[in-house]
Amino acid sequence: MAYWLFKQEPSTYSYSQLEKDGKTVWDGVSNNLALKHLRAVSTGDRAIFYHTGDEKQAVGTMDITSDPYPDPKDRSLVVVDVKPAGRMDRPVTLGQIKADPTFAGWELVRISRLSVMPVPEKLWDRIMEMSGK
Repeated sequence: MAYWLFKQEPSTYSYSQLEKDGKTVWDGVSNNLALKHLRAVSTGDRAIFYHTGDEKQAVGTMDITSDPYPDPKDRSLVVVDVKPAGRMDRPVTLGQIKADPTFAGWELVRISRLSVMPVPEKLWDRIMEMSGK
């Protein structure tokens, strides 16, 4: 199992909406590096749902329920299916992440616009600890 972070503007699609829907197709990824990461996702992986924009915080976790497959709207892109796996007791803000030396060098800190990125297990565990999970 691998761990990922998926970013989304909450005004476009929020974790609350994912909870309401029960599942969704994660689409709209067009950046080459983010697509490379999305193509490496597998069924059974876990992901952090990160609200971008004004919030800039990790708010919940998701289960990946499909391998990547061609985006029906643009066959040059890929999508995956996800379902909610739990809201964080306490959201973990970008400020908290940047203040913790554990995260130095991680893509979330270095490449702020990247929408899909791997989360090394050590960092996943630290975020879960910070969130109260």
